[in-house]
Amino acid sequence: MAAGFSLHLESANRSERVDDVVSFVGNDASGAFGLLAHHARLLTVLEFGMARFRTADDRWHYVALPGAVAYFVDNALHLATRRYVLSDDYRVVADAVENTLRAEERTLRGLRQSVGRLDREILRRLWRLQEREA
Repeated sequence: MAAGFSLHLESANRSERVDDVVSFVGNDASGAFGLLAHHARLLTVLEFGMARFRTADDRWHYVALPGAVAYFVDNALHLATRRYVLSDDYRVVADAVENTLRAEERTLRGLRQSVGRLDREILRRLWRLQEREA
């Protein structure tokens, strides 16, 4: 029996396979969970953030994900995501997560401003319609 399992990272523009993974730690809607080799079949959705896994050489590796579908079957974990950052350096992956969060906050702020302008314009037009009817 093999000591570990294989991890398949798959995104829109690249894929990687890591063999001899001993453990995997991720987060889904129920919280943190871990996987070991020969785990029962599992299907879940990972939340935005960082996951980590340990290989047979006892090194930790980190992967930043904007969410992913995780499917464990036949002693292989498949992670399907839009994009990912994989590194042995925690800081590199943590920075990627932080930068993504900042970019999403900027986008959200812009959306809020657009919705605010749209609301004001709708109210202004409704006010004008009421004035015409009066």
